[in-house]
Amino acid sequence: MLKRKESNMLLAMIRNGQSMTLRQQVTLTLLLSLPSMLAQITHILMQYIDASMVGGLGAQATASIGLVSTTIWLFGGMVSASSSGFSVQVAHSIGANDMSKARDVFRQSITATMFFSLMLATIGLSITSSLPRWLGGGDDIVADASRYFFIFILCLPALQIDHLCASMLRCSGNMYIPSMLNIMMCVLDVIFNFLFIFPTRDVSLMGMQLSIPGAGLGVVGAALGTAVAEWITALLMAYFAIVRSPELSLTKEKGSFRPTSRIVKRALHIGLPMGCQHIIMCGAQITSTIIVAPLGTFAIAANSLAVTAESICYMPGYGIGEAATTLVGQSIGASRHDLTWRFSKITLALGMGIMTFMGIVMYFAAPYMMAVMTPVEEVRHLGTMALRIEAFAEPMFAASIVCYGIFVGAGDTLIPAVMNLSSIWLVRISLAAILTPRLGLNGAWIAMCVELCVRGAIFLVRLKRGKWVTKVSS
Repeated sequence: MLKRKESNMLLAMIRNGQSMTLRQQVTLTLLLSLPSMLAQITHILMQYIDASMVGGLGAQATASIGLVSTTIWLFGGMVSASSSGFSVQVAHSIGANDMSKARDVFRQSITATMFFSLMLATIGLSITSSLPRWLGGGDDIVADASRYFFIFILCLPALQIDHLCASMLRCSGNMYIPSMLNIMMCVLDVIFNFLFIFPTRDVSLMGMQLSIPGAGLGVVGAALGTAVAEWITALLMAYFAIVRSPELSLTKEKGSFRPTSRIVKRALHIGLPMGCQHIIMCGAQITSTIIVAPLGTFAIAANSLAVTAESICYMPGYGIGEAATTLVGQSIGASRHDLTWRFSKITLALGMGIMTFMGIVMYFAAPYMMAVMTPVEEVRHLGTMALRIEAFAEPMFAASIVCYGIFVGAGDTLIPAVMNLSSIWLVRISLAAILTPRLGLNGAWIAMCVELCVRGAIFLVRLKRGKWVTKVSS
C-alpha cells in the first residue's frame, strides 16, 4: 500500500508539472514495472505447470494445443489492440489532469470493445471445426485441437473485459490491481486444470492414502480450467476499474456509453495498426507452425513447449513495456517531453539488462526447463536446442518490446507495426522456409533468433531518431 501511495505521488508530479530528479524517475519506473513483471513471470510459471500437466498426457495432447496456439494468440492480440486504442487516450487525459474525459473514454470503450469481441467470437466459432486441418494437423490431434479452440472462443468476451479494464487501470498508474488479479488467475488456472484434466485418483501423502477428485477430461479439461479462471478474473477486474478506481470509477458521474465518432476515430488511429499487426504477425506465426508441422508430432510438441519455456525470459520485458506505455503516455498528456525522453531511456536500459540476464540463465537451464514440462526424451532434446539458440536474441528482443511500449504510449503505432511486419515476414519466414527443411526444428529457431536481432536494431534506430516524439508534439 505504501508503494502504491508513493507511485501515485510521483505520477502526480508528472501531471502537475513538477521537476523530478533522476532518482525519482528511476524509482517510479521500478514501482510501475515490478508489479507487471511479477505478474508476467507468475503467469509463465503457471503456464509451465499447465504445460507439464498436459505434457503428462503425452506428446499428442501437447501437440493438439500447440497446433492452435498461434491462432489463439491472433484472437487475443486483436482483443488487446482494441483495448489499447482507448486506454492510450485515457493515459493522455489523466496526464493532462482531465479525469472527466478519461471516464468518458472508458464508458465508450466498454460498448465498442464488447461489440468487437462478440463479432470476433462469431468468426471464431465458424472456423472451429476446420482450423486444425487448415494448419496441417494429423488425424491424431485434430479433434482435441478443435475442442480446445472452441472453448477458448467462448471466453473471448471475458478476455475482452479483462484486457480492457486491466489496460485502463495500468494507464491510470495502477499496476498493482491488474498484476495481483492476473497472478490470482494463474493460480486458479492451475487449480481448475488439476481438477479437470486428470481423473479421480489415489495419492500417498506422508503415509496416508488420499483420494483426489478429477473430471478426467484431458485437453478439454485444460481449456475449461483456463476458461473458468478467466471469467472470474474478468469480473473482478471490471469491479476494480468501474467501481473502485479513483481516476476511472464510473459511479462518480453520469455519462453516455454510446461511442462518439471523435473518440472512436482516435481509437482506430491507435488500435487499427496494432490489430492489423497482430493479424499479420500471427499469420506469420501460423505460417511458421505450418513450416514446422511436416517435421512430425515430436517437433510440433517441442516447438510449442519451447515457446512457453522461452516466455519466462521475455515476459519481464513486456512488464517493463507496459510501464513505459503508462509513463510515456502520461508525460505526453502533461506536455512533459523532457520526461518522455528520460523515461524512454530508463525503461529501455532496464528491459535490455534484465532480458540479457534471463537469456544467460535460459541457455544453461534449458534442459531443466524442458524436463519440467514433458517426460518425452525426444521432445526434451529438440526443445533444449531451440532454447539455446534463442538465448542469443534476448537483448535485442528486449529492445523491440520496450521501444514498442514507448511508441504505443505516444500513440505512434502505424510505423512500428510496419517495422514489426516487415521484419517477421521478410526475415523470419523467409529464413525459416529455407532453413527448416535442411536443419529441422533448429532451422526454424535460428530464423527466429536472426529476425529478433534485426527487429531490435531497427526499433533502436527509430527511437534514437525521435520522429515519434516530434509527431506527437505537432
